[in-house]
Amino acid sequence: MNRRDLMTGMVVAGTTLLVTPEGSAAAEPSRAPGTPGHGKHAVAPLPFNPAKLKGLSEKLLRSHHENNYGGAVKNLNKVEEELARVTKDTPGFLVGGLKERELTFTNSMILHEAYFGNLGGDGKAGGSIQKLLAAAHGDFGRWEEHFRATGASLGGGSGWVILTYNFHSGQPQTYWSGNHTQALAHGHPLLVMDMYEHAYQMDYGAAAARYIDAFFQNVNWDVVNARLERAQKAAAALRG
Repeated sequence: MNRRDLMTGMVVAGTTLLVTPEGSAAAEPSRAPGTPGHGKHAVAPLPFNPAKLKGLSEKLLRSHHENNYGGAVKNLNKVEEELARVTKDTPGFLVGGLKERELTFTNSMILHEAYFGNLGGDGKAGGSIQKLLAAAHGDFGRWEEHFRATGASLGGGSGWVILTYNFHSGQPQTYWSGNHTQALAHGHPLLVMDMYEHAYQMDYGAAAARYIDAFFQNVNWDVVNARLERAQKAAAALRG
């Protein structure tokens, strides 16, 4: 495998998601490189039964999935269709605006898929990710406290909290993102929490801390550990 193939694989790994029918066993098959695209992205179904999550209502989850995530996918398709019409004569301000929207909607799609993909579990942490985070922070509870505090800092506004495998440092680290276009340049999302108000307002109003509690009750740590394993394999291949 050459470096270009490896980097392509890492990008694909960074955007994998659960696409199994609602309520089926957890798995994260990768998207094949280059499919779908160019205005043909499909909305992936929820990978869990939205009626069975703790503290997050089915109404909220379906609205979030259909309107916010689904809206990002549909808008990305429209932007890509417009970009396909760009020529050398297209004004720069139009190209720039379309490229900005392309990045925004692409990241919104990816982060929403990762967010829904790491829900549907029992919230009980374990495995390699728990050990790594405990070693880095003194104990796992200290890492969780930091992750929660980062989320609370975004309450009432918008953004994401992302536990990311940092390929530069070789370690998982929690990052703050104020919008869809702020992300670590060379990382793989392990655990994603949506802090836009649409993720919790319907159930909790402005009580973002209660939503964060509900989020942690539903984390699928098996998925997080699977993402970590893929990131570590990619990192090892890079070093080689």
